[in-house]
Amino acid sequence: MVPGLVKGLVTTARTALRRTHTAEYPDVAPELPPRSRGVIALLEENCTSCMLCARECPDWCIYIDSHKETIPATTEGGRDRQRNVLDRFAIDFSLCMYCGICIEVCPFDALHWSPQFEYAEVSILDLLHEKGRLGDWMATVPPPPALDEKAAEPAEIAAANKPARGTGLVAGGSGGGGAGPRAPRTVRPRMAKAAEAPPAESPPGDDG
Repeated sequence: MVPGLVKGLVTTARTALRRTHTAEYPDVAPELPPRSRGVIALLEENCTSCMLCARECPDWCIYIDSHKETIPATTEGGRDRQRNVLDRFAIDFSLCMYCGICIEVCPFDALHWSPQFEYAEVSILDLLHEKGRLGDWMATVPPPPALDEKAAEPAEIAAANKPARGTGLVAGGSGGGGAGPRAPRTVRPRMAKAAEAPPAESPPGDDG
């Protein structure tokens, strides 16, 4: 009995001297990972009401309403354009399973993950959040991580930096010369068919 009691006291003393990993929430804010999935924030300026996120959502918890607005032509003789104006964007977080499909399929980066998770409500009906509250969470979205210095150049930037066709550089020659501007292509005038035809041969025996 005594050895067991001493062993228990030693374990208690050893544990008491260790650093605790318990966070006294809510007095102490927890340290969340940078890619934690707390809530979905909306950047309303980027949304074009394409309905892609609502169609791909497996829980059908995204509700979007919009209307078309006519934009007059900016030049004389031009056509008027139409654009979608977002009227309502709501997410029912009582149905959302935080799969992130809506964020991945958004072609204009209008949806972002926010580490904010303190949005509990007394009533489940209050978990239907409209675009006003979704937009307020954009302030809590962390900035994207910096690109790796050894990573390949993005295709969009490489295409934008690609020189126009016909303005590239070619080698100056086989003698080790430096690169220089490509010479413009010269077009030779097409010769007449009569000039291209070989001269007629004289008949045999007619030596003059």
